[in-house]
This record gives sequence, C-alpha cells and structure tokens, in this order.
Amino acid sequence: MRIGLISDTHIPEACEHLPLRVFEVFAGIDLVMHAGDVYVNRVLDELSRIAPVIAALGNGDEGLDGHRYSLDPDDRVREAHLIEIEGVRIGLVHAIPTPDETSEEVFARAMEREFGGPVDVIVQGHSHIEGVMRFGATMVINPGSATLPRNLIGVPGTVAILEISNGGQISAEIISLA
Repeated sequence: MRIGLISDTHIPEACEHLPLRVFEVFAGIDLVMHAGDVYVNRVLDELSRIAPVIAALGNGDEGLDGHRYSLDPDDRVREAHLIEIEGVRIGLVHAIPTPDETSEEVFARAMEREFGGPVDVIVQGHSHIEGVMRFGATMVINPGSATLPRNLIGVPGTVAILEISNGGQISAEIISLA
C-alpha cells in the first residue's frame, strides 16, 4: 500500500490551490493522510479525487489564535487517527512531542493519549520541517509543508510517500515538489 502524506497546506493563506505537483507525486496512491493545518475543506475534497483522505485537526484549523479560516465539520477530520495496514499501526496527528525535543517518557505518554499505546509509524506536521526519524520501534514522519516549507514563501514544498508492503515492511520517502 502506498500512502501520500501531506501537511500544513494553509490554503488559502499560503496560496490559492495545492501545487499541481502534489497530484503528480500522489498519482496511484491508495490513501492520503493530511497531518493538519488544512484550513479549508476543499483541500480535502481535491485530494479525495486521488484516493480516500483522512486528516488530523491542526492548531490552525479551528479559526482560533488569529487564523481567519476554519474547517467545517467533516467525518474525515479528527484530533488523531489510528489505522492498521498489514499489521502496521499508523497514527496520524498534527503534532506530538518526540524524544529529540523531550523525554522518552513524555513521548510514550503522548502515544498512549493519542493512539492508546505505542504505534509503528507516526505521521505528524506542525513544524513545516520535513523528516523521517526513528525513536525506538516508532518511525516518525513529517512530510513538511506542501506550500510553506520551513515557513518560507516561494520555495518548493515537500510531501512524503509511506509504503507498507505485504508482511508489514515499512519505507518512507520525502519528495520535493520542485
């Protein structure tokens, strides 16, 4: 299974529409996971033309703290999602504290709170900084931002592809939208 990972699209504040390259990179995927800060539901609708979509609620998706936009109620959007594919537990959330910025104990408690326990893969956004890291048995993937990478304007964004093969083998790749 190939999963397209995207985050922090900030549409229409960052730009009016998703970059067309997102649709090229995501061609043929089986699922889209949006790690939050979507801002408007039409982004999810556009992505759903590629594959089914689930999304995490981002800190900017509720129209609070000076954000002008807010998502309308949508069954695809939750604070956190937990799915299982080929025995691989995948958690989707906007932000979770990881051991590179806090302790292992805080990370474990956050996984318990968000997903009911340890997961194999966490997909998160929020920082706009792309990366794939491993903390113990958990792979953490941040696809960065498709529209505001590293909070810069006019720079090609990033997304990621997560592949789960038969037998539960996991691989992840960050892809530039250049």
